[in-house]
Amino acid sequence: MGTDVELLLDAEPGERADRALDRAEEEFERLEQLMSRFRDDSELSRLNRDGVLEDAGRDLVRVVELALAAREATGGRFDPTVHDAVVAAGYDRTFDAVAPDAPAAEASPAARCGGGVRVDGTRISLDPGSHLDLGGIGKGYAVDRVAEILAVLGPCLVNAGGDLAVRGGSWPVGVTDDLTLELTHGGIATSGRDRRRWLQGGEERHHLIDPSTGRPATATPLRVTVVAGSAAAAEVAAKAAFLGAEIDLPHVVVTDDGHTILAGGLA
Repeated sequence: MGTDVELLLDAEPGERADRALDRAEEEFERLEQLMSRFRDDSELSRLNRDGVLEDAGRDLVRVVELALAAREATGGRFDPTVHDAVVAAGYDRTFDAVAPDAPAAEASPAARCGGGVRVDGTRISLDPGSHLDLGGIGKGYAVDRVAEILAVLGPCLVNAGGDLAVRGGSWPVGVTDDLTLELTHGGIATSGRDRRRWLQGGEERHHLIDPSTGRPATATPLRVTVVAGSAAAAEVAAKAAFLGAEIDLPHVVVTDDGHTILAGGLA
């Protein structure tokens, strides 16, 4: 998933715990094989290539449904059809392979967002010219799934590059250098432009697209971290808040000048 994954399990050491951790690792790999836009043989790549997938698996169907519900709930601020805009900005391969200073792209209209997506049972279809990027919500979904696997044995924390899910126990989670939140259940996610960024024709780019413009978002905070009932829900809320939506979930905003704002009941 283009990031380091950390699994913490508070359980009796032994064969059962080892099997659970192995199964958790296998689940991450299985879900990446389904939803990665960088794997030509993934279900998502097949859908993007053909425009329709008749036999989509239950996980891809569920994540697409979650993404469409999130687009509706956020007024389009979260949009799974930002794929072409992300590619146009230069994020057209795994992040480690993205050139730190790529040549400027040829002048072209902003990439299309807000494209039509339909789910009918196991059939997913896209409007012509629309393609899906499920990177953020797919990672959140995977973190939640793996947390459920480990929680059978005891309190756990699953962390995939800052997308976290906790089930049971009490876990300190560092949000900034001087701020730590205690999480006992649910998920945390961060949307920010301080990590995955690069230059294109000498201009800074990042992976967080504003669907209203089809380009990397501007005039935003540095990052927003949100606590929600699940990592997938936190992913959606963090992206929406990053783009200016008002949310009623606990969240932390870090401004361009490094100022930290606590909101949503945090104090």
